[in-house]
Amino acid sequence: MSIKLAVIGGTGLDLTNMITDREEIEVFTSYGKALVNRGMLAGVKILFMYRHGQEHTIPPHRINYRANIAALRKLGANAIIASAAVGSIRKEYSPGDLVLPDQFIDFTKARHHTFFDEPGRVVHTDMTEPFCPGLRSAISTSAGKMGTKIHSNGTYVCVEGPRFETAAEIKAYALLGGDLTGMTVVPEIILAREAGICYAAIAIVTNYGAGLSATLLTHREVCEMMSIQMPRLSGILRETIASPIDIEECACTKSVDIPEDICE
Repeated sequence: MSIKLAVIGGTGLDLTNMITDREEIEVFTSYGKALVNRGMLAGVKILFMYRHGQEHTIPPHRINYRANIAALRKLGANAIIASAAVGSIRKEYSPGDLVLPDQFIDFTKARHHTFFDEPGRVVHTDMTEPFCPGLRSAISTSAGKMGTKIHSNGTYVCVEGPRFETAAEIKAYALLGGDLTGMTVVPEIILAREAGICYAAIAIVTNYGAGLSATLLTHREVCEMMSIQMPRLSGILRETIASPIDIEECACTKSVDIPEDICE
């Protein structure tokens, strides 16, 4: 399968200075407008999108996830690698660690989770293995080539935000099997699956969650840790983009019958 890769940059990730022949384009969809950068990175054509806007002005609960995913599909993307700043629910995942989540638990409350919300179209999507194994394997291999340690799995608990969690919530998420907590992977990953796009995330642990951290949680510490980890993250992305990626046998595109007009 020919890969057309998109990167969704979360807090702190900006690849625009690495992309050559870059052009920023406005993509209009039924769900709104999205801005996408298109160009070359490591000799490969890629798409890049700021999840929170170029100036990081869109909070996680206000992101137009449907427009973003619809725009990437409209431009031909069939694989997405996203970055995500996360808090740790367990001491095994320390600030500065990189993680490849393999499962998620959804605690968001007020977001558009599906393209299939029109009367007369009932569609149920399999999410047994939500993060694409082919993409995760490619990222893991690239990290290994660079000598960068990356946790090969973890359960990402997505919360509504924009507030941080209470200490009691962190304890509850741990009891449910959660390892990491963040505010953005859902519904992004669900919409990608509905659109037939393989999806993987590289999670960057920026802090311990409430009750595990010795200090109050702040957005500043998240940004500071992301800034420190950017060279490692961008290096892994460059190596992954330049390497062969095998998603031929993955089930991501076979989990739902996708109408042609889903993301118009």
